[in-house]
Amino acid sequence: MFLENIRKKCMIIMTWNIYIGADLTPLINTTPQQLPAVVTEVFNQLEQTDFPARAKAIARQICQTEPDLIGLQEVALWTVQSPQTKSVLNFLNVLLAELKKLALDYRVVAVNKNFRDKLPSSTGDVIGVLDRDVLLARCQLPIKFSNIQEDNFQSNLVVPIGSQPFTILRGWSAVDIDLYEQKFRLLNTHLEGESLEVRMAQAEELLTGPGATDLPLIFIGDFNSNAADSGAPTYHLLINAGFNDAWELAGKGPGFTAFQARDLLNPVSSLSERIDLILFRNGLKVKRVNRVGERQRDRTPCGLWPSDHAGVVATLNLSRTRLCTRD
Repeated sequence: MFLENIRKKCMIIMTWNIYIGADLTPLINTTPQQLPAVVTEVFNQLEQTDFPARAKAIARQICQTEPDLIGLQEVALWTVQSPQTKSVLNFLNVLLAELKKLALDYRVVAVNKNFRDKLPSSTGDVIGVLDRDVLLARCQLPIKFSNIQEDNFQSNLVVPIGSQPFTILRGWSAVDIDLYEQKFRLLNTHLEGESLEVRMAQAEELLTGPGATDLPLIFIGDFNSNAADSGAPTYHLLINAGFNDAWELAGKGPGFTAFQARDLLNPVSSLSERIDLILFRNGLKVKRVNRVGERQRDRTPCGLWPSDHAGVVATLNLSRTRLCTRD
């Protein structure tokens, strides 16, 4: 497939929210007295959702679809600091190691660092988490990168945790890419899910910031705006700005990508929203698009879904031709 794409000047792009590993919402509105017990519950869920096992399942999907460029969200870095030791669970390193086991060599193009915090648990440890979004590229690709940008939004949701204000910092990363004598800009992001006002402001920042270019432009990520809902304001803001939705043009069925249960053990898929998107404008053409990680056979041996989201993979043609439509 790789050599075929070179001949046809196609590229395969994936976006996947790989799940931070635990439901963090119980931390919101806690008192200082409640906080340590809730932190312990969050950490116990992180251990139960077993990212090393899930990374194997995610890597298998990447191996099967062979994306040239990958945008990942919620690529967490967890730390546990005890009086004697410190342990680290780095989702990015674990996933890259699993990819290498499958003879897949990807390089990190951009890492966007978002919210972070360190909180006490009821066991006396300090649990730290850093949320990151990551752009990866296949190493064998004849590609040049320039104008790499990584930034956080000015508009972010602020919530109380342990009676203290906490900013749920989110952001984006973008890179200009020269591939097969075609130049385009790729942007990866994760918009706020709990506030429409903040989400709309973040989308506006994308359009007036890195989206303000005449280059062919690809937005990928978790937009937290249900494209299956005709009244989704953030999605329609982007569509009205001239973007095309790869799934609308070439996908089959509703294409739901969210959400599985937070413990990832729901026996039947509960995906019911389409919030993970590949959007593009200015002359690109979509050939095909599909989901990954949504089938029963994609689960880990112990029954975990690879993530609480399905991923989306699209094959785009770089030639400046009119957009294709559904068959």
